[in-house]
Amino acid sequence: AMGLSTGLLYVPANYAETEEVIELAKVARELGGIYVSHMRNEGAGLIESVAEVIRIADEADIPAQINHHKAAGAGQWGWSEHTLAMIDSANADGLNIVHDLYPYTAGSTGSSVLFPQWALAGGPEAFRERVEDPETRAQMEDEMRTIWRTDWGGDDLARVQFRVLPSDPSYNGRTLADYAADRGFDRMDIEAGIDLAIELHEGGGFSAIYHIMDEADVIRIMQHPLAMIETDGDNVGFGEGFPHPRSYGAFARVLARYVRELEVISLEEAVKKMTSMPALWLGQDERGVIAPGMLADIAVFDPDVIQDMASYTEPHQYSVGIEHLLVNGIPVITKGALTGDRPGRWLKGPAARPIS
Repeated sequence: AMGLSTGLLYVPANYAETEEVIELAKVARELGGIYVSHMRNEGAGLIESVAEVIRIADEADIPAQINHHKAAGAGQWGWSEHTLAMIDSANADGLNIVHDLYPYTAGSTGSSVLFPQWALAGGPEAFRERVEDPETRAQMEDEMRTIWRTDWGGDDLARVQFRVLPSDPSYNGRTLADYAADRGFDRMDIEAGIDLAIELHEGGGFSAIYHIMDEADVIRIMQHPLAMIETDGDNVGFGEGFPHPRSYGAFARVLARYVRELEVISLEEAVKKMTSMPALWLGQDERGVIAPGMLADIAVFDPDVIQDMASYTEPHQYSVGIEHLLVNGIPVITKGALTGDRPGRWLKGPAARPIS
């Protein structure tokens, strides 16, 4: 095991108090692990959520990592200046806190994030009972207005793009605005979005791409010396479903857009954030750099050609410009073509223990 991870935005972890997480993190620390946090809130509650991670790291005396650091929602754009200062201050005080990001201005998650936590407690039947009670539904809708306006797209229903809509897969890749228009709604505002979200969640929910970040925050976070690059992607079959383009293009996008096009980060720093930094952080002492005795995980690419091709409307597109790839010293891509070999291994962290 690498350590302890929590998804405090999601059921059931969002019902955990900070004190409970601290006690669990203490156990991970005793076994040599780290604490990795999908924070409780990345929008209006961002500052408090970063403070919570810092508190857990402090009181559990454990290295901590903030997952896909972002400032979600237009009202929070620019807040990365504050959260980065908080991370710097915590490290100056002797803590060990790092963070990661993916190079896109849209996130992806399920429909549960659009509702107040109490509205989902008890499962689908309890949710339906609350929706059917006029007074409870009115309270739910009132709190949803705040959640939508601050964190999840505001009044613009086009910012919510279906990844998976089980009740009608023909809308996968299309937006909530498309769905509202086809349903005959004469308005495209937050009230329509709330009505449809409740209806669709009753019918099984959905997964969506939410266009809610500002690229200035993405760049600022990426440039921070303790930031690493990640995908936060899904392991999807080619052509299956409608994934976020990060599942295909995250690393190539860093090299193409942020290194070559915008020149906001150097090639060397970008490679470091993808290789030696995460390897060192996760205790993978035999990986991350090219040196004698190290395991050969090597990507050979043309920095003038490499390009992410996956988009929000055409996600199933492989990146171009990667000529060769070795995993554990075995070629898996040669001259741009897959070899069919699968030499990958499970990676064990410092906290790994045999099962007795």
